[in-house]
Amino acid sequence: MSLKTIMVVMDTTAGVEQRLDIALQLAQSHDAHLTGLCVRTTPYVPQFVMGQLGPEVAEAQRKWSIEAAETAQKLFESKAAAAGVRYEWRAVDGQLLEQTSLHAKYADLVVVSQFDPDGEMADGQDQLVDHLVLDAGRPVLVVPYCGTFASVGKTVMVAWNATREATRAVSDALPFLQKADRVNVVAVNPHGGTGRNGHGEIPSADICLSLARHGVKADAQSIEAHDMQVGDTLLSRITDEGVDLLVMGAYGRSRLRELVLGGATRHVLRHMTVPVLMSH
Repeated sequence: MSLKTIMVVMDTTAGVEQRLDIALQLAQSHDAHLTGLCVRTTPYVPQFVMGQLGPEVAEAQRKWSIEAAETAQKLFESKAAAAGVRYEWRAVDGQLLEQTSLHAKYADLVVVSQFDPDGEMADGQDQLVDHLVLDAGRPVLVVPYCGTFASVGKTVMVAWNATREATRAVSDALPFLQKADRVNVVAVNPHGGTGRNGHGEIPSADICLSLARHGVKADAQSIEAHDMQVGDTLLSRITDEGVDLLVMGAYGRSRLRELVLGGATRHVLRHMTVPVLMSH
């Protein structure tokens, strides 16, 4: 697989410029077409409020949505033109989750920001990453809402647990892994065996051999850290090794179970410090 179409979700939130800069960097590196998508949404207002305030509220909301899209378009087109990449702008009306998932199906990679609980929030913004990962069928690059990232993909860490989701993530990440200076495949608390999610005799060795046949030199690593959550172990390793991209399978167990019981996906989504490439 190669990256020929990258889609970046555009809006007027604080993290949009950092997100766009990373998408442009990737479009240049992979000689890819860049699509900027902005969904013009109308915030939900209860009927009794509309009844009291009248149609002026709906008109003000519509005007705000149009102006926000125009602001996002100016930023996107000016930066894309300066970067010299092939690009197109799409502004659509509708629900954020539905429209973003629909357009994501026609891209090789989707770039979006981590949810900022203290930032502006359109209807559905807090669920956007989850819906894209689970519904779009495409890899999603999630950019932290704070911090700056001079490079993405020079030093890559693959979180490997021998599941279907991790296998899909490795496959989706091949364009990144083939360009990386260093790739570490890390198994946290791996169990042996040859069963469905077994790691085999040497954890991570088999997937590293598979990557080698794709021209990726990867180091197999395993960590025993039973006193820490898997998510915390991965984040600690990222800091120790100067990683600038984490690749991981998302929601190996159901999203509902992770909401109730916690899990590595939700932990990383909340506490991420570098961009994360997620696949399901």
